[in-house]
Amino acid sequence: MDGLLDDNSINPVKRAKITTHDTTDRKMNVYVWDMDETLILLKSLLNGTYAEAFNGSKDIQKGIEIGKMWEKHILQVCDEYFFYEQIENYNKPFLDALSEYDDGRDLSDYDFSRDSVSSPHDDLNKKKLAYRHRIIAHKYAQGLHNVLDQDMMKQWDDLYELTDIYTDKWLSSARTFLGQSSEGNKVLTPNLASPNGVINSSISNSQNVNVLVTSGSLIPSLVKCLLFRLDDLITHQNVYSSWDVGKPQCFSWIKERFSGPNVQFCVIGDGWEECEAAQIMRWPFVQIDHRPSGSHRFPGLTLKTVGHYISVVYEISDAESEKKDAWIANMDPSSCLVDTDAVSQEKKNEEGNSVRPHHPVVWSVGCYMMVGVDHITPPES
Repeated sequence: MDGLLDDNSINPVKRAKITTHDTTDRKMNVYVWDMDETLILLKSLLNGTYAEAFNGSKDIQKGIEIGKMWEKHILQVCDEYFFYEQIENYNKPFLDALSEYDDGRDLSDYDFSRDSVSSPHDDLNKKKLAYRHRIIAHKYAQGLHNVLDQDMMKQWDDLYELTDIYTDKWLSSARTFLGQSSEGNKVLTPNLASPNGVINSSISNSQNVNVLVTSGSLIPSLVKCLLFRLDDLITHQNVYSSWDVGKPQCFSWIKERFSGPNVQFCVIGDGWEECEAAQIMRWPFVQIDHRPSGSHRFPGLTLKTVGHYISVVYEISDAESEKKDAWIANMDPSSCLVDTDAVSQEKKNEEGNSVRPHHPVVWSVGCYMMVGVDHITPPES
């Protein structure tokens, strides 16, 4: 690797805080994404549930075989290029979580095969892990074409195209959505931070940010971003693993990073965990629906639809909020065309017990739960 990672390349810095001070009062939208079964499809290919929803028009076995090929590629890249076999048991919620232990040493000639990470998880081992995280960040930023050989690149490209065709362009449509939400943005980078670690959004001129919060462990999630062609749209600084800490904690960190009066958040995912975390944060939640008849899927979901949901939550006056709360208190839940059975059932299956019922439309004061609804408008007075 070229002049690999001395103190001047990827210098370990504290996670930069991002605030908005734009004199034009333009809003920053932070899209908080789930990965699996949202931006990508894998589990539903492996267990056949994606194909089953098409009532016989999709070859279930073909989907399972595609999923197994993805599993093989992901694990191979993780182990051979991203130290996963060495650090699998030391998951962190984001790559620079241990940056304070990185002394900025030039790693060009560092022999990682002689420097294994082990227990106890003391300062020395944290430094070893921080070094590996720095290498991983560098490889992520460079892209897979600088990591994989030509044969592996062809296998990867072929598998991506095969999967995209099988899923009716789910992968490329999700990627297009991310691209549209990022159009005109400059990358938010710690290099623009002021001495106090705060990035001014009027300098970065950014209006939209894509952040990924995955329930999987960090390194495989970063590799998935690379293999599913998301790395140029979601930087490694914006990838979080909730494996150990939970999604509410990750969401709290994101809120702290992207602070400011003009920042709006929206959570997009398919599961109950991000659903409940959105409730805690009082952020709008758009649930992805894999059924072919659904509109909240790829292709199907549009920036306009998500923007509508954001506006319902954030662009409502105090007076309108009071009216809305009164309406919520008196409304008949059975009148809402919302299906939350899948969310509740998923949680029952994973936890093995019953859960408290979800309110079908509203999380809490000022926050709608958007689940499979094309349009929600508070009633007129």
